[in-house]
Amino acid sequence: MPNNDFTQLLSLLDIRFKKPKLLQQAFLHRSYLNEVKIDTPSNERLEFLGDSVLSLVISYYLYTLRPTDSEGELTNLRAHLVKTKSLAEAAGNLKLGNYLKLSRGEEISGGRNNPQLLANTYEALLGAAFLDQGLEAAKKVIDKTLLPLFEKELKLGPPKDAKSNLQEVVQQRLKQSPRYRILATTGPDHAKQFSVAVFVGGKEMGRGLGASKQIAEEEAARQALSQLT
Repeated sequence: MPNNDFTQLLSLLDIRFKKPKLLQQAFLHRSYLNEVKIDTPSNERLEFLGDSVLSLVISYYLYTLRPTDSEGELTNLRAHLVKTKSLAEAAGNLKLGNYLKLSRGEEISGGRNNPQLLANTYEALLGAAFLDQGLEAAKKVIDKTLLPLFEKELKLGPPKDAKSNLQEVVQQRLKQSPRYRILATTGPDHAKQFSVAVFVGGKEMGRGLGASKQIAEEEAARQALSQLT
């Protein structure tokens, strides 16, 4: 059952909502509304808005923090920070899953701990904070809950990901690039799973499964690297 008392959450965030309905909407999953047949918006539009707010705040933060980085370096670092895994971790630390209103099916399948749902909810919360109090409120949430997870990366830049490492290894040895292929896409729109294979010299070297194409490719690259290094 969802927690309908937001007192602890608001205390952690150190903000107050002028329009509590916006906060409530941030936790209304589409599956719940389809089940109870309530004519009210889900959190998807807030998620859309929150995604843009998050990108703006992080972009400005990195722009000012790392004045000598190129556009490409800033883009890579932002992608390293703003991804499902990190947003889900921030959401988990806030226990956002406890507040989600889900259908019985999503509840049974572990929706409260689903990284993609948690990441989406985090973005919806940012969208709600932005609409309620403006950019500074959303920035405050990001400063308190997401940026502390990346102190090392913010100083040194992102570590090389498996795809980058594999690209270097294959380029050095074979003078070519690895190729990735989507094998299957399963699940509903809000909880898709991608199966991806990576090929080196025409030979399959690894497979990955994830909630996004990027995550699946990373896992496939890690498998390939374990065989090549």
